[in-house]
This record gives sequence, C-alpha cells and structure tokens, in this order.
Amino acid sequence: MTNRFDALGLPEAGDPFGALPEAEAVELGVVVGGSLSQGLDVRLTGNGVVEDAKVGTFVTVHGTRHRYFGIITDLSLESADGRLSSNIAHADAAMAEVLSGTGAFAQARVTPMLMTSVGEEEPQPARSLPAHFAPVNRATNEDVQMIFGEDDATHIYIGSPLDMEDTRVCLNLEELVKRSNGVFGKSGSGKSFLTRILLTAIAQRGLATHLIFDMHSEYGWQATSESGYAVKGLRQILQSGVSVFSLDPESARRRGFTPDFDVKIGLDEIEPEDIAILASTLGISDAGVNACYTLHDRYGRRWISEFLGMDADAMAGLAAEGEHAGVLGALRRKLRDLDRIGFMQADAPSGGGAVKQVLEHLVDGRHVVMEFGRYGDDQTAYVLVANLITRRIHAEYRKRTEETLATGGAKQLHPLVITIEEAHRFLSGGIASQTIFGTIAREMRKYRVTLLVVDQRPSGIDEEVLSQLGTRITCQLDNERDVDAVLRGAAGSRELKGVLSRLESQQQALLFGHALRMPVVVRTRDYQDFATEMAIPGFGRAPVGPGDKKDLFG
Repeated sequence: MTNRFDALGLPEAGDPFGALPEAEAVELGVVVGGSLSQGLDVRLTGNGVVEDAKVGTFVTVHGTRHRYFGIITDLSLESADGRLSSNIAHADAAMAEVLSGTGAFAQARVTPMLMTSVGEEEPQPARSLPAHFAPVNRATNEDVQMIFGEDDATHIYIGSPLDMEDTRVCLNLEELVKRSNGVFGKSGSGKSFLTRILLTAIAQRGLATHLIFDMHSEYGWQATSESGYAVKGLRQILQSGVSVFSLDPESARRRGFTPDFDVKIGLDEIEPEDIAILASTLGISDAGVNACYTLHDRYGRRWISEFLGMDADAMAGLAAEGEHAGVLGALRRKLRDLDRIGFMQADAPSGGGAVKQVLEHLVDGRHVVMEFGRYGDDQTAYVLVANLITRRIHAEYRKRTEETLATGGAKQLHPLVITIEEAHRFLSGGIASQTIFGTIAREMRKYRVTLLVVDQRPSGIDEEVLSQLGTRITCQLDNERDVDAVLRGAAGSRELKGVLSRLESQQQALLFGHALRMPVVVRTRDYQDFATEMAIPGFGRAPVGPGDKKDLFG
C-alpha cells in the first residue's frame, strides 16, 4: 500500500477542497486595559457585538508594531457608575439607547497567545501588549490559515472556529505523532468520531502505523452514530491496509464481517508481570503476586497450567517449601477465572499466536485493530490482552531500534501509535508506573512508539502521564475534576478552564498542545462529511439496515 499523499486523491497543499471565501474583518471592540498575565480588557462596540461575542471566539488585536492572536476567555457587563445597577430599576428604550455603550457597556477578556511583527508572517509567543484603544477584530480566514496551516500532506482539517463555518482549523499530524496525545470527553460528546478522523488521516498520509485496542468494536469495520446511522471503520476506508483481529469472532460475524484473525491467548503466554497489573482487578494480594514469580521460576512458561493442575499433595508440597497455603489457594481461584475466559487456552497457538501475528503486521506497515466484542466490558480481559500484547510489541520495537542505532543502519521501524480506550484503567496513579503504557507515555517516542489515549475520565489518569501528553483534544466534560485534570500543566490553564466548561455537549472541542501553535475552540467536522471529502466510495447518510449492507462495501 502506497503512503504517497498524492496517490490518495487528497487535496494539494494550498487548495484544500477548493478556495476558501474571503471575509472582511469584523471589529469587536478596542483594548481598554489588562496585562500579559491576566489578559486584555476589550470594550465591545457596535450593534449586535455584545451578544455575538462568545467565549472561545478567535480574535486578532492590531497594535502599532505587532498583530496579536488570542481567544475570548470571559465576558462581563460593566457600568461607568457603580450606582447604575441600584438606582435604575428598569429602563425604557430611549434610556437604554442613551446609556448603552456609555454608562453601561460590555467587556471581553482576551488572552493573547501569539504575535507577529508587521511585515512578518511567522508567529511567536505573545511577550508584549498592544497599546490602549488598539482595535480588536474577529479573526479572518487568512488569519486562521496563517496560524494553523492548510490541509495537506502533514495537516488535517479538524474543524472550524466558532461562528466561522467556512474556515478550517488544521492540526499538524507530523508533530502529533511525535508524542503521546489524548482525546477526552464525556460519553456522547463525539470523541470516538474525532479519534477515527485522526487515525484515518495519520494512516492515509503514511505518518505512522496503528495498533488500536477497540473496546467497543467501533474502529475496525463499522460503528453506529448517535442518530442510528452506520459509519465506516478503518478497514472499510483503508481496506487491505488494515487487519482486524478479533477476540470474539462470533460477534464480528453477526455484524456481517469476517475478521482477518481469530485471537486465542495461551496461558503459557502470560507472565507474572501481566498478573501484577491485574492484581487489583482480580483481588490478588502482594503475596499472591510474589507466588506467581516463584511458580514461574520453577515451572517456566507453563507455570499457570502446572499450578492449576496440581493435586492436593503437590499444593501441600509447595506450602511446605515456604508458600502460605491460604495465599496459594486464593491465587489458584483467581487464576481459574482467567482460564474460563473464552479466548484463553492452555498453550499458545502454533506459529506464534496473536502477538507474533500482530508484530508481523505492524513491521510490514499494516494497521491492526484488536476487537474485543463481548469482552469489551470485561475489565480483566481488556487489561490483560492490551497490556500483554503491548509489552511484547514495545520490547520488540525497543530491541530493533537499539540494533539500528548500534549498527548505524538507516532503515528504522515505522512510528507506531497505540490507541487505548478507557485509558484510566492502565494509567491511574496506582498502576501507571507498573504498566507498559505508563512507560511509553514517559518515553516520548524514544523507541518510535507513542500512545493515543481516549477517555471520559481524565481525572483517573496519573498526573505525570497527563503532563507528558503533547496534544490534548477535549470535548465537553461535566466533572470539574476532569476539567482540572485535562488542563493541568497547560499554559493559561486558568483562562482555558472557563472556555472548556462552556463547550456544547456535542461536536465542539478545545484543542491545545504540541501540534497547534495556540489553543483554539472548534466545531469539529462531521465524520461522514470527512469521509465524503476523502472521496470514499459509497459513503452515504442513509441508515444501513439488514437489507442495505451492500453500501458498506465501497
């Protein structure tokens, strides 16, 4: 499969899906005060401006020597005389017209993020302030394009600024894949569709290979929107470039799709480190985890099968050698729970099993979606499989990267992005330091492996891990702890908190971090429109019913 951008039928740089309409700058007001740390106080002027200005609006401030770019982070109603609110119980139309804009006025707080010198185009972080009465305008298409770039071989159009439907904010995918990133939002806010756009765009541009742990079977073949419409997954879009591995092939077949690989995990593939991650989930004590290491040292790869098959005399013999009988009994009961999971079997499949197959696909540049089917809601199954596979994939990438560096070889593994949903299960404060996902987040692509964490509870993720996420795309969050967590460590977090807390429940997101020059609020693009603009055949808006499956095969 070619990775060349021009072979995909995608738009050329500078001409993304046709020229954008030019718009005249709309004046919002003038600067009347403020500071670099607290933001600029902007007195709003003009008819209708007061109610049209919104928190999150992208604006420009025109100083004498510099032009500043920022967003509105707060709005307030002010009065020139403090007695106004107490002395006027009501005002007729004539009085309101006299007082409006003079005795009573509206004010916006604008946080400047970037600045450019007159005659220069390259933006720099805002380190100075405009003078009093500098005009403040709503940003134009040209302003947005200068800051966020164009839809091209390394950028993806992700959405439009508030009240600028014909304007495109683009995300720098080349910078995005250099670090681990996060997509957050409460259930139903659209984070899964945003994630699907990112994954598709990265793959189509050949910037990285994907390993996706698909908890709810949304990314591989087909998902359903909130409105009940069928939406295509990565396999339908990228076709042979994506392989779907399924832990529950019956579920896949009921959905009209045959997976490429039916996954079976052997008990002999499980190591004590995998059990240690599951200790809290399974209720295994520290002593039980230590017993796992002892059993592994004694029986090797088949330590679980040997342990589960022991008779009473063998168990008594272990206890006599120093292992507590109660600990061993409790451990065996918990390990039997693993043995009962449908995709588990005594020995790894011949030929190396799922881990080897996944690795071969990734090294070959093919994307892998690991579907869980009915096991998606089984925390034990999800954590076990995701951690087991990722530990081994990461170890292989580390080995090959170090070998390449040692030999001075020019050929390196393609960057790998691992996508995990419900990331707090792997990255909570108690276990992040023990899981491979915590290690990957802290390595910052040292071994060409990064994470894309998708979660509705960022407050459940370890603070250190959150701080390592290069770019955060955040839809609406309705828990204050989650809002605080996702903004922790971000520049201007106090001002951004007010912006994030006022996002609409669907199809709006706050974007900030390494892959953007400045924070911005966007109305995210519709996933089906995205697919249509990518010229994907057969992608319609009609609901897909039992007799309408042919439309799925573009």
